[in-house]
Amino acid sequence: MDSAGLPELNVPSLPIFRGGSHHCTTGDHMGIRMLQAVRAVLVATVGLSLAGCATLAPQTDLTSTTEREMTVGVVQKDIHKGMDQASVAEALGSPNIVTKDKDGRETWIYDKIASEVSYSKSESFGTLLLIGRSKDTGASSSSQKTLTVVIKYDEANLVDTFTYHSSKF
Repeated sequence: MDSAGLPELNVPSLPIFRGGSHHCTTGDHMGIRMLQAVRAVLVATVGLSLAGCATLAPQTDLTSTTEREMTVGVVQKDIHKGMDQASVAEALGSPNIVTKDKDGRETWIYDKIASEVSYSKSESFGTLLLIGRSKDTGASSSSQKTLTVVIKYDEANLVDTFTYHSSKF
């Protein structure tokens, strides 16, 4: 107790500056550590806030570059009567189905199905002192295309006739 009868307060002393040098007391070191901890939390909060706003670039092409796309135009341009089987296989690839009739004439059937799915996504994310909230919205659509090609060969294994059917839904 002091002379007035009040309890004495134990307050750490302020730094003393003498001749350009800084002298710290033990209590000052704890204050500096506290400021460093607060600064680290603020840096982490800002970093996480920015990370929450980051988005990935959409992937644009998922198709194989080694496989040639078979279309009605390719069939009309590349396939003709009298063509041999090796040339057809080079133009269209291997058939899905090969059959022989009772006279030994082959029929090659190509049946191609393609699916296309489109999806758009919108995201929002907010951060306030490491508490985040995320909201996703989006829309999708899908379609399918089919192409069936039937090639009939004669006795010499040359193209006799060919037909095709294409649909999209």
